[in-house]
Amino acid sequence: MKTLIPTIAIRGAGDLATGVALRLYRAGMRNIVMLETEKPLAVRRKVVFSEAIYHQEVMVEEITAKHCTQCSEISEVWAKGMVPVICDPKATCLETVKPDVLIDAIIAKKNIGTKISMAPLVIGLGPGFTAGEDVHASVETKRGHYLSRVITEGSAIPNTGVPGSVKGFTTERVHWADEAGVFTTQSDIGAMLKKGDLIGYVNTQPITATIDGVLRGLLPNGTPVQKGTKIADVDPRNDPAYCGEVSDKALSIGGGVLEAICAHLFAKK
Repeated sequence: MKTLIPTIAIRGAGDLATGVALRLYRAGMRNIVMLETEKPLAVRRKVVFSEAIYHQEVMVEEITAKHCTQCSEISEVWAKGMVPVICDPKATCLETVKPDVLIDAIIAKKNIGTKISMAPLVIGLGPGFTAGEDVHASVETKRGHYLSRVITEGSAIPNTGVPGSVKGFTTERVHWADEAGVFTTQSDIGAMLKKGDLIGYVNTQPITATIDGVLRGLLPNGTPVQKGTKIADVDPRNDPAYCGEVSDKALSIGGGVLEAICAHLFAKK
């Protein structure tokens, strides 16, 4: 049986985007290119392909991503079984790549430039997209009953500004900058914290843990931040192994994306 292997472009290479890429790659859809900004910020640095921008190559769950400086390098990276990551926030390389599928996984909570005309199948993750208008389908990203469902009419649940609950904790497990400045820290991802332990500083303002847990995500020491920038993620499940694995949420969303792609490729006309 002849099998169509689609070319897939993913806008963004953060934690949810990486989970989607892993799910698709493992399903045999390996012609994936990820488009990032020049200085991506991710607290879950051990499980994001965006780190390839800084380190040239990164491995997440035995799959390697490689930074490309130009579109002409993409095919060579594919041939090596790796996922290319390129600095292209405006998605200009789509004219060269001509993807069969475009996935907006920026998670900006709004559409910042993706159009339904960019590919034969355009998928948006989370709020900010309307299926049938700016995307062909969207995938729900809010934890709960509707997580990862494929939406072909309408939009995902609007952003509430409240992180999903993990063991009953929501805002308590995530830390944001209260002011613009520079984030400094002597902590490391994987550290076990008690409530009140110091995580770091924004300028001279201390950031302390509000719950017990493992430091699952953390910006690098010396990172410039704006007010509202996500700085750290404390996981109350207390398992350091989770720090090096993509989340259940990311993989679940990847399953929704895989469903949408398969429906597009294989559904009877």
